[in-house]
Amino acid sequence: MVPRIAASLRRERDRSGISLTELARRAGIAKSTLSQLESGTGNPSVETLWALAVALEVPISRLIEPPRPNVQVIRAGDGLVLQSERASYAATLLASCPPGARRDIFRLLVQPGEARVSEPHNPGTSEHVVLSTGRARVGPATEPVELRAGDYATYPGDAPHVFEALEPDTTGVIIMEHI
Repeated sequence: MVPRIAASLRRERDRSGISLTELARRAGIAKSTLSQLESGTGNPSVETLWALAVALEVPISRLIEPPRPNVQVIRAGDGLVLQSERASYAATLLASCPPGARRDIFRLLVQPGEARVSEPHNPGTSEHVVLSTGRARVGPATEPVELRAGDYATYPGDAPHVFEALEPDTTGVIIMEHI
């Protein structure tokens, strides 16, 4: 995964025409951290990848996902898993934005404890959550709602938002819709 992220970061930074220093500034990370990530020696958290994706104005999947074949199956327990550095929150990328589409799909496994607080994503982003098991508080940081298994919620992803598991092994699917 690290070599893929390194190559994707270099590709997207080159495509955007911004310097290493400028991308680090826009993402709010140290230039040395970005340099390590681009050289393949760093191991980024989900927060760092989100910050870089927002700064590059691309979906996060463009930084972590290789091109996919026409038919794809991701078995439970497989797939690229991104861990939060601040909460017991793991997001597995299931599908990324193909050309012409503007959405990414993740499977979540979240444990009770500190809530996963997300900074705003790119302008116009919406998040859709379907809870599969457990209970969770999700939505805008200022007014999250409680979901139970089978419930659905949507909210702006371009404003601070949270996901907090209220029961062990809370699972769900999140769809990020980009405008």
